[in-house]
Amino acid sequence: MTETILQTRQLGKRYGKRWAVKNLNLEVCRGDVFGFLGPNGAGKSTTIRMLLSLIRPTEGEAEIFGYPLKSSRSEALQRVGGIVEKPDFYQYLSAYKNLEILGSLSGGVDRKKIYEVLELVGLSNRAVDKVKTYSHGMKQRLGIAQALISDPELVVLDEPTNGLDPQGMKEVRDLIIYLSRERGKTIILSSHLLNEVEMVANRMAIINKGELVVQGDVNALLNEGDKSVILHAEPQQKVIAVLKSKEKLFKSYDVREEDKFEIIMDFIFIPELNKALVDAGVQVNALIPMRSLENLFLSITENASQV
Repeated sequence: MTETILQTRQLGKRYGKRWAVKNLNLEVCRGDVFGFLGPNGAGKSTTIRMLLSLIRPTEGEAEIFGYPLKSSRSEALQRVGGIVEKPDFYQYLSAYKNLEILGSLSGGVDRKKIYEVLELVGLSNRAVDKVKTYSHGMKQRLGIAQALISDPELVVLDEPTNGLDPQGMKEVRDLIIYLSRERGKTIILSSHLLNEVEMVANRMAIINKGELVVQGDVNALLNEGDKSVILHAEPQQKVIAVLKSKEKLFKSYDVREEDKFEIIMDFIFIPELNKALVDAGVQVNALIPMRSLENLFLSITENASQV
């Protein structure tokens, strides 16, 4: 049976008359890499701040490892580590010293552990350098090390790849996968980089204007609703003739370029459509299913904005 280790019920935060987060019900299970997505200003960081007890909710409640955050804050957060937005450090101290100070706040941490987490995030060779000499991306990785220093069971990462180059993003992605699969950690990953989340998350939630829009298994959600297929084929008139004769296979199509078509259809009908095109003498250069988290995200948030 799957164990729920974090749950929110009608969680909300209001600033004046504006609700930054409202009626939010999240459920994170042990072992999840949980993608937490939303447009800028959707309420992601506000939610994370409430979960880490950095700000008080206006209404609702959160429960972590079975402990209500409101009444049992220290018990709830004892096994949690996280970073929110831009991590802060003592700029004139080394990375090692920063982590040592942080570890002392939770009872102390030995030298071996500090070097272990620095090795994990690729900073062991810069451990004794002052943080002021670090690039923005290096500070982001040090922030992840900060979240891991107490060896938490639940790791909350708010935009952990912010400022990283493609290689740095891959390293963080590999680290998240390693922490989940090899270390058994549960991870909440807030990010606007949808393709990065798609590659690591098994479950996700999308919020828009502070409210939950959808939540569930990533693969199941990606298989729901309309799906786009890009067809590269020629000549155009033959392609259009086949599409008109096979209208039952798809919902709609649009001519993008002379030899490029976008078709809204269920992927299970792709082989049948491809056969019909080839049998009609069409030269099919590519049939590309466009199932992606980005497409789902855009369709969901655009629909929510129109409500």
